Amino acid sequence: MDTAIRWTGQRARLLQETLGLSIREFARKLGVDPRTVTKWRKHGDSLTCNDEMQEVLSRALELASEEQRETFYTRLASQPVGTAAEAEQHAGPFVVVSHKFIPVYVGSQLQAVFEKALPHPEGPGGLEQRVLPLEHPVGGSATAHLLACGVAVVHLAEELMLESITQLALWRYRTYPTDRAWAGAGLNALLEAAVPGQPKIEDPQYVLSVYELREHSWPPSTLPTALHLLTTPSVLVNRQNPEAVEPIGPHVETKKFTSAWTHPDVVAFHGGSSPGLAGWSGVTYHPQPDERALTVREIVALEVDVQGLWALSSRVLDSIEDGEDPVMPEEYGWRYLRGAYSRLRASRPAETAQHRAMREAVLSTSDLPDRLRDAQEALRDSRV
Repeated sequence: MDTAIRWTGQRARLLQETLGLSIREFARKLGVDPRTVTKWRKHGDSLTCNDEMQEVLSRALELASEEQRETFYTRLASQPVGTAAEAEQHAGPFVVVSHKFIPVYVGSQLQAVFEKALPHPEGPGGLEQRVLPLEHPVGGSATAHLLACGVAVVHLAEELMLESITQLALWRYRTYPTDRAWAGAGLNALLEAAVPGQPKIEDPQYVLSVYELREHSWPPSTLPTALHLLTTPSVLVNRQNPEAVEPIGPHVETKKFTSAWTHPDVVAFHGGSSPGLAGWSGVTYHPQPDERALTVREIVALEVDVQGLWALSSRVLDSIEDGEDPVMPEEYGWRYLRGAYSRLRASRPAETAQHRAMREAVLSTSDLPDRLRDAQEALRDSRV
């Protein structure tokens, strides 16, 4: 066994890359927790593995093929201590909890399901809602938020460990179509069970993502770019063909980090040491364990109301585009929209500064205020 190598986090990372293994595969091979591999990658040469891991890593190198060992030693000799970590400081790994919000207008036929659902506290928009648990398609959590106004918002939550933001972007846009179809099928099953023979609703049209960044390997100097890329990952992929989303090109993510890229339309809602960003396509928040000014639960509550109102106002505006007068039950007409909008914008006595900044950032980047005003005007004009 070759015990001459003094294994550091950087050298362990080099072995992982030489073997061509993912974080989870490398951890499984060594018999360690994936978070141990993450720690090695994060700390590089500043971390020296303990005696037990020295033997485990040396054994893994010994069992590698002759070609792999030669590649490892060649790369090790050509990279002085610290060089690899500095050159790839933009790389992962990182852990996020993905929150997907899938809204759809159902209408009055949702009432039968709503009556059987579980009571749930109102969000900042004051929308009466109830919830039903769903079976997540891949083992995370799934909840159907049923709003009394006839809108359903399906919330999917799933923890992911990834090695690049490009990998997250590909997963995001490749799963969106199946998520929408799954949500549509699930809601239709609920409707059919409540009142057999009801007309089926169409699949939801879009998904809004929120990312809770829990762990990462980026140094403070590159974290702002990482957060901007998490908020707007579409800049890393080509989505012209939704059925074959691919990276834009090689090293695009690296170039973004190198140039300290930020998106001009993203709005920050930083508070204390927990940074957050909101953009047109999503929200990213990196909560710190010693700070409780804002919780992810509060972001989820806001997004349920925002996406519910977006779906409701879209129903009104789509009717106008189709050449029809918008029709809504009187209790959910223009006064209902006005009241919800007012509540969304109003500050609360116990509200923190970051919570207020988050709410304002989400509203300003969602285009919801303009849509609600247009929908209110349309409903007033139709006298409904």
